[in-house]
Amino acid sequence: MSAPIGGLHHVTAIAGDAQRNFDFYAGQLGLRLVKKTVNFDDPGTYHLYYGDGMGNPGTLLTFFPWKNAPRGRKGSGETEATALSVPAGSLEFWRNRLEPFLTSKETKERFGSPVLSFADPDGLALEIVETSESDDARTGWTGSDIPREFAVRGLYGVTIAVRDPEPTARVLTGLLGFEEIGAEGERRRFVTQPGAPGAVIDLIARPDAPAAQTLVGSVHHIAYRLENEAAQIAWRDKLHDAGLGVTDVREREYFRSIYFHEPGRVLFELATDAPGFATDETPDALGTALKLPPWLETRRASIAGMLPALETTGERN
Repeated sequence: MSAPIGGLHHVTAIAGDAQRNFDFYAGQLGLRLVKKTVNFDDPGTYHLYYGDGMGNPGTLLTFFPWKNAPRGRKGSGETEATALSVPAGSLEFWRNRLEPFLTSKETKERFGSPVLSFADPDGLALEIVETSESDDARTGWTGSDIPREFAVRGLYGVTIAVRDPEPTARVLTGLLGFEEIGAEGERRRFVTQPGAPGAVIDLIARPDAPAAQTLVGSVHHIAYRLENEAAQIAWRDKLHDAGLGVTDVREREYFRSIYFHEPGRVLFELATDAPGFATDETPDALGTALKLPPWLETRRASIAGMLPALETTGERN
């Protein structure tokens, strides 16, 4: 038996301007920049990680900012929205704070929880979902100007859109160990490890939609948690045997990853919890310096010269 998959580890999206991205996620949403590194496969581009105080798995939104890339196209085969968990009773605070970014003035009720929809400056679809402390005890990042009682706790879940939901549903329940717990209209809800934070994945059919184009304002992939490398190897073997074209283990310095597409073409990642973000910076200094993996360190000067200026601590980095 493979060890169970946990809730979301992180969601990675494509942004436009890096400074605008930082100003929104660290400023408007009050998340902590926990790591400033580069896309290991495209080192002329930042990889920015935002989360709680330590960048704990399940709190992370990460971005590749490609300033001159075009906007993506919405459609099937994509993560349609990413939802964040906030404390119960805080939706009015967020409605006021996010007023310029709201995509709907109305609060939705979804599976018994209030939901507020908005988009970041690049058009990335986001949601805020109220959760009780008994359902989500995480505190989020308390070092911003947002009061603790309103702070984003972490990831709540994602909505994925595919042309034919049945093969995706079979992979979620029959292979990955998710449980289908209900439906509301066209939306079907699945959870992994019920009761754990970040466990929700909603599935929507988009049979007539064009294939999504993953560019600025799009989610690149969604990552779920694995406890350790042994579990990852076991899952890699299981996914390979299922014919899902899983990758080899990829070294990401702060975790290790494997990737595969589910039948609807949404890119999934299974990432280890360890070693975390304090391996090359102290906890109080997370996100303050440009960090590179060892194999790129010899190119630091040229890489730094390609990256745009990014003001994160009052100085140009």
